[in-house]
Amino acid sequence: MNQQAQVLGFRPCPDCAELPDALEHRLRDRMHLSELRRRATGWKGRLALGLALIGPGVLVMLGDNDAGGVVTYSQTGATFGLGIFLPMMLLLGLVAYIVQEMTVRLGAVTRRGHAELIWKRYGTFWGWFSLVDLIVANVLTLMTEFVGIRLGGQALGLPAWLTVPGSLLFIIYALVVLRYWTWERISLFIAALNLIFVPLALMAHPDWHGVARAFTGHGWIVPGGFLSITFLILISANIGTTIAPWQLFFQQSCVVDKGLLPQDIRAGRRDLMLGVVGMVAVALALIVLSAQTLQGLPNAQGLDAEVILHALRARLGDGLMALFALGLMEAGLIAAIVITASSAWAVGEAFGIARSINAAPRQALGFYLPAVVGTAIAAAVIMIPGLDLGFLNLSVQVIATVFMPAAMLFLLMLLNDRELMGEHVNSLPRNVASIAIMIALIACNGLYGIATLFPHALGG
Repeated sequence: MNQQAQVLGFRPCPDCAELPDALEHRLRDRMHLSELRRRATGWKGRLALGLALIGPGVLVMLGDNDAGGVVTYSQTGATFGLGIFLPMMLLLGLVAYIVQEMTVRLGAVTRRGHAELIWKRYGTFWGWFSLVDLIVANVLTLMTEFVGIRLGGQALGLPAWLTVPGSLLFIIYALVVLRYWTWERISLFIAALNLIFVPLALMAHPDWHGVARAFTGHGWIVPGGFLSITFLILISANIGTTIAPWQLFFQQSCVVDKGLLPQDIRAGRRDLMLGVVGMVAVALALIVLSAQTLQGLPNAQGLDAEVILHALRARLGDGLMALFALGLMEAGLIAAIVITASSAWAVGEAFGIARSINAAPRQALGFYLPAVVGTAIAAAVIMIPGLDLGFLNLSVQVIATVFMPAAMLFLLMLLNDRELMGEHVNSLPRNVASIAIMIALIACNGLYGIATLFPHALGG
């Protein structure tokens, strides 16, 4: 530890050698950030600090563009074309920023993860409720990630017995063996590959006039109307792939493990905005691409990744299909990495055990093992032949929308706890926006439920 600190330009720390492994690594990260803050006087110093603070926001938002999201956006473009969902992605990006910004402040101010705060502030019952909610949603979502990895690999000629277990081993290795700083940098590199869908959409020669019309309110054709079951399912799925419970737990714990402080909140917001811009750009690209190449396919709402890949091969050729397949595998891999980490952090925080990626496996078996088991179960299920993959994907995204209001309620209560947040407590405009998002989620869930149980009640 002392040699590493001296290399980084820190003063020796004679007691650091006696620290547990997790605390040693965490202290080194804190010292690194502290030194960068001290040197952040000129533009070079500020740039170095800004780059070092990039991580949680970019990972949570590009990880949000997961394999299930890729399929959902493709289903949306194939069903509704260049229409209302294009400008809606901008609105959903704003919603994601409003929700996730609260986790940045909460983590930086309290230096506690989301699960830990719920357990300590609201008791065991609500702690268990939020934890079970998260773990169930995470395992279901991880299934869609392995679907993307499996089908993307098959399109490239790679067998499922190689891609799914290989990805599982890499995810476990990244979580268990790597320490936080290395884990984050490698994850950021993988997340950046998510942007491959943007040039892919450009190479498909989209109808730019149709894109422009969509943003001016023209061409918003919604077959069956805004209360049709198809529209309600896809709007619920798009919301579910934009904001989900795991994102709250992940980003707040990531902020804590990284060592952000209240003075870093502004940098955390910039990091989040960078991630939101990337997320929206990829979502728009996928909708444009699918509207250009997949619209008109039968049962577009029920498309799965395999059908999408076959259609892209037929219409764009092997080269562009291969790029899409690589993007699909990357989307599944980065999402699985961050979702698995969110499960580990939540369990560690809930039960008061080691809760840092800096912890050595031998010292934190209870931290790593539940997340590893949950991810392995998801991978094993996807190896079962005959699964309805399109239905699974849409169902998982809709389930995330159903679980989200409860997760947001806890978040909102914590952000309005002045004893916890002090001067960083939520403002009135932030509360109004958050409550409006919760009401919209509940209304969307209600309409979807009515349309499902009583198909003719809404005139759809």
